[in-house]
Amino acid sequence: METDRLYRVHKEDLPRLEEILNRCFAKDPLYETLIPDPQLRKRLMPELFRLDMEEMYRTCEIFADSKELRGVIVVSDEAEPCNLLKFYWTEAWAALHTDVCLIREDPSLKTFHNFLRGEDYLNSRWTRDLGENQRIHIVYLAVDPHSQHHGIAQILMDAVIEYAQSHGRMLSLETHNARNLEFYRRFGFEVYRILVKHFSLKQYCLIREAQTRMAPAAQPKLVPQG
Repeated sequence: METDRLYRVHKEDLPRLEEILNRCFAKDPLYETLIPDPQLRKRLMPELFRLDMEEMYRTCEIFADSKELRGVIVVSDEAEPCNLLKFYWTEAWAALHTDVCLIREDPSLKTFHNFLRGEDYLNSRWTRDLGENQRIHIVYLAVDPHSQHHGIAQILMDAVIEYAQSHGRMLSLETHNARNLEFYRRFGFEVYRILVKHFSLKQYCLIREAQTRMAPAAQPKLVPQG
């Protein structure tokens, strides 16, 4: 994906984005479910997001609203050619290091077991059922809590939607917060499926069809946290 409306993140920007993700998702239902102990979650999440950002930097595209890095959107353009060897090696590297981190911080293996049981919440496997390769998946959308309610989430979403519309791409994403659904509906997303597996946690899987035209932009009152 290419856009001149957003700032493409560089490797030296990753620590700042890790901080934003850590703050934004500190109370996300997904992480509260998989890591129910608050103190353990506080220790684990910075490391998990560090590993995530390293993986995403190699396999996805990461954009911010500007060089000030007030908000971040991570996308995977499924229509773009991919070096499969590099992709699977990077995924294996990230999985191994994540497992080591989980076991190190919780030797009881309870958290490790939760992540195994919660795999379907983490891997976006549901998108395979869409049967659509001309698609962009939004992996993360987050705005620094200090910069929320200033339209930054809309700037990020508008740029991705503009590219998707001009290239005939479907958009997909998931959230674990029901209160985020109205925000995404404003951009033309609809719930495709609600996933509930092994936990009571609901994962809302959303899509925006390629031919959908975005309604006139409205200043969002809600900034998504997941």
